[in-house]
Amino acid sequence: MEQKRTRFQGVLNILSFNRHFYVFGLAALALLFISHSILEWPDALFGMIIAAFLYGLVMPLLVSAYVYDFSGYYDLHWMKKLIGEYEQADLIVNINAGFDETSFILEEKFPRAILRAFDFYNAKQHTEMAIKRARKVSLVYPDTQLIASDAIPAKDHSVDLVFLLSAAHEIRSHEEKIRFLKECRRLCKPAGKVVMVEHLRDFPNFLAFSVGFTHFFSRRVWKNAFDRAGFATFRETKFTPFMSIFECTP
Repeated sequence: MEQKRTRFQGVLNILSFNRHFYVFGLAALALLFISHSILEWPDALFGMIIAAFLYGLVMPLLVSAYVYDFSGYYDLHWMKKLIGEYEQADLIVNINAGFDETSFILEEKFPRAILRAFDFYNAKQHTEMAIKRARKVSLVYPDTQLIASDAIPAKDHSVDLVFLLSAAHEIRSHEEKIRFLKECRRLCKPAGKVVMVEHLRDFPNFLAFSVGFTHFFSRRVWKNAFDRAGFATFRETKFTPFMSIFECTP
């Protein structure tokens, strides 16, 4: 069963899952207009503040539409080389944080492989409101298993590819990240690979999401986590200015 994406599904998901931010933002904007009608604000200052608010509300949606709806991210064209290298893969693993938009697509891309889907979401540890909302509408891949981030139920050195697609940043604790990545490394065959796609806490994502970019982690943080988890390589490829693909071998 292939999961068909609708037009503008990516940006509509962002808007729906983070609607509390937009409610607060629009309420603040309304208060600004009310205060401007009551108090004597300098027009230039008022205009600058309104422009900043509108930028903060609109720019994340524009970037999200670009990345998730128009860049081909969910077509997985960026994986062409990877699929060529692993076209004989026997077992692949896709790990999510309760919102899975990729397992059905991966199944199509790797028709001869067994695909196992795992969900590491823990309501006590992973407290973001957006991911709680996303879980309610996610189409669950058959036999998806709920797991602890530090205990993945698969044999040592049994997996060709482990996919972490826009999910691993939901693990907020750095020590938990390391334990999780150690488990991913344990699963990998000697020639296996972990493929992670993430926004980074960097300047392009600051321009895109303003303070919201703090929801992501820097390249330095991820490299430290992979290094401490024992990975031998850590290779980054940019997919649009706002997302990075990391390929890491055990």
